[in-house]
Amino acid sequence: MTNYILSDATRAKLMTISTASVATALYKRGLRNQFIQNVHPVSWKGANMVGQAFTLRYIPAREDRNPITVFRNADHPQRVAVETCPAGHVLVMDSRKDPRAASAGSILITRLAVRGCAGVVSDGGFRDAEGIGRLDMPAYHQRPSAPTNLTLHEALDINVPISCGDAPVFPGDVMLGDGDGVMVIPAHLADEIAEECIGMECFEEFVLEQVLHGAPVIGLYPPTSEKAHADYAVWQKENGR
Repeated sequence: MTNYILSDATRAKLMTISTASVATALYKRGLRNQFIQNVHPVSWKGANMVGQAFTLRYIPAREDRNPITVFRNADHPQRVAVETCPAGHVLVMDSRKDPRAASAGSILITRLAVRGCAGVVSDGGFRDAEGIGRLDMPAYHQRPSAPTNLTLHEALDINVPISCGDAPVFPGDVMLGDGDGVMVIPAHLADEIAEECIGMECFEEFVLEQVLHGAPVIGLYPPTSEKAHADYAVWQKENGR
């Protein structure tokens, strides 16, 4: 668990940066496995997903424990997770990287959206993916899946450390999703990563402009020549950056 609270300022910064920039910044700090593998937007909305992680862990379903009637239980962990994930947070599900049965469907995901959650991520699949894709709230999964989770997965633990797509996710970590996928930012690094990545993306905007005008990348990216540094300083001044 963490006492970290994502500030409005850091959230706003993360809304403007890419998972690629975050991956590079984390790699500089020795963290190589923070990208959730094989997870994609259900429907890319053109805006980032940013929020702290609230987790749900599935285990392999045992047939005698998972008849359809378990959904009648008021304490069923899947339902409880949907009703207790805090507004502004992202529900992150460890579905064992298995999309053959759905982690959730459109009714539960709609409930998350109505409650003000910032997004949902599963390393499995969602049923009713078309309906989920119409929501404004971002959602990420492997691929659509019609069977109920009960056929393969049992929801067991809420807000505990999990693995999602081979990335470690601790409750309170900051989730950043874009059109490429989802990065997990350890909570204690979120503020400095956001600030560093703002600078990285400003420089990359300059680089891309230079490349579009015919500049070679050697000496420019990374900026190992004095000319690159000088040109960047001029560009920043001209563009108010």
